[in-house]
Order: sequence, then structure tokens, then C-alpha cells
Amino acid sequence: MKVQHFAYFLLLGAALSACQKNAPRADAYGNFEADEVIVSAEAGGRILAFTAEEGESLHAGTVVGAIDSVQLTLKREQLQASIRAIAAKSPAISAQLAVYEKQLASAKQQLATLDREKRRVENLLKSDAATPKQLDDLNAQIEATQRQEDVILEQKSASNASLSTQKGGLLAEILPLQKQIAQIDDQLAKCRIVNPVDGTVLVSYAEAGEIASFGKPLYKIADLSALTLRAYVAGNQLTRVKTGQTVTVLIDAPDGKQLELSGKVLWISSKSEFTPKVIQTKEERINMVYAIKVRVPNTDGALKIGMPAEVRF
Repeated sequence: MKVQHFAYFLLLGAALSACQKNAPRADAYGNFEADEVIVSAEAGGRILAFTAEEGESLHAGTVVGAIDSVQLTLKREQLQASIRAIAAKSPAISAQLAVYEKQLASAKQQLATLDREKRRVENLLKSDAATPKQLDDLNAQIEATQRQEDVILEQKSASNASLSTQKGGLLAEILPLQKQIAQIDDQLAKCRIVNPVDGTVLVSYAEAGEIASFGKPLYKIADLSALTLRAYVAGNQLTRVKTGQTVTVLIDAPDGKQLELSGKVLWISSKSEFTPKVIQTKEERINMVYAIKVRVPNTDGALKIGMPAEVRF
């Protein structure tokens, strides 16, 4: 009886071995990975708020925290006060030049009056009702008024140049302050921790109340809506795989079964390399293979980073 049982197990083992040999062999093996982004602090100071929790899905542009910005705000207000103080010293060019405009208007009006009087005297002189001396006196007054007008114009031009130079010097003092304010505004914006990409928080490195320094990692995030399977194929299989090709991806399922998924080949390496140790047996690791990337949708979240998978072309 024992001999019969022993023979039965030998036959069962042979049958299982034959089934495994007949099972379709995968064309490539690999593991899933994702484009992970480590979000770091762009400012230094105490973390006032931080809400990026592990497993949380975030959209790009979501504010997930804030770093203390009191000192930056005070510095900005100080610079603004300095700008106002400098601007108060700026000359009122229009108001000061208005004085010369009034003087010019008065001189023009005086010239117009003298010109009318000159024409009247010239008419009287023709009828011997006026003397040549009266006409000479009027011409002298007209020339004097014209010279006065020229002097006012020169004074106006000189004053305008002087005031413009003075104002330009003050503006030159204000410009660096404005640039400093722009720098502070940029630093204030970076005190807000803004999530850069859509994805799921994988690891959180910070907590509210901690002190952050520039470049300190705060959390790691990745888009898990689709994962990339980095697999390896032998050189004699390259003719069977093309970029953009749809392939079958198999992952382990309960009860020793495999779940089939559809993926698309995104990239094929142009250089060969040794098979990674985690992929193949010792004998197969001595072979030269080519890396490929297969994009697989992860609609139900079943795929995880690092999960092994097989590919069939």
C-alpha cells in the first residue's frame, strides 16, 4: 500500500512539472515604479501649518502649509516707508514751472499791448499828432519786454533741467528699494507650501511647529493613477517589441492566479545591460538585456510601487 502511495506522488509531481513546463513563459520581468517628487521647503522658519498627510490625494496648486513670514513682512513695510520718505523729497516740477508760465503769459500780454500802442502811435505820426520820440520809446519798451521773455524762457529751461536731474536722482534711490520689495514678495510667496503636481502623498517628513530650512524635504508625492513597469527583455526579443505597442502585463492574484492588465510600451533602452539580480535566476543574470518602460493604468489602485510583474508581447 505504501508503495502505491509513493508511486502516486511521483506521478503527481511529474504531472505538475509538465504543466509548469507547458505554461506560457513571460517575455519580460520587472517592477512597478512611479515618478516620485520630493517637495522641499523654499524658505526658512517655523512651520505654522502643514496638512500633507500620507495617503492623501492632492491637486497641483493646493496650499498644504505655511512657514512663518513675520520678519519678511516687517522688512517689506520698512522698505515701503523708505520709498515714501524719498518720494516726499521729490520736487513738484509742474508747480515750480507754473511760475515761469505765468511770467511768460504776462510778458506776452505786455508785448501785445505795446504792439497795439505802437500801431496807434504810427498812425498818429502820419498825421503829425504824435512825435517820433513816442514811437522810439515804444520800440525800446518792446525790445526790453522781448529780452525779458527770453530770460524767462532760459530760466524755465534751466530750472526744468535741474529739477529733472534732482528727481532722477531720487528715482535712482527708489529703484533698488523696489527691487528689494520684489525679492521679498518672492520670498513671501515661497513661505506658502504649494503642492506642485497631482498625486498621492507617499511619505511625510515634516510636522507643524518644526523649524524648516531651505531645501528641507517636506513630503514625497507621486501620481499613482498610472504606474510605469520597468522590465527587461533579451536582445533576441527586441524585434517583437516597439514603442507605442500594447502588451499584456500580469500581476499576482489570490489563489496562485494572475491578473492580466493592458499596458503600452513608452520607451526602449538603446543600450544593453546585465539583468538585475532581483529579476532573474543566477543563470539568467549573466545575460545581457534591454530595459523597457510600460505604462499601465491603475484605475482601481491595485498596482503598488515596487510590485513585481511580467510582460507578454
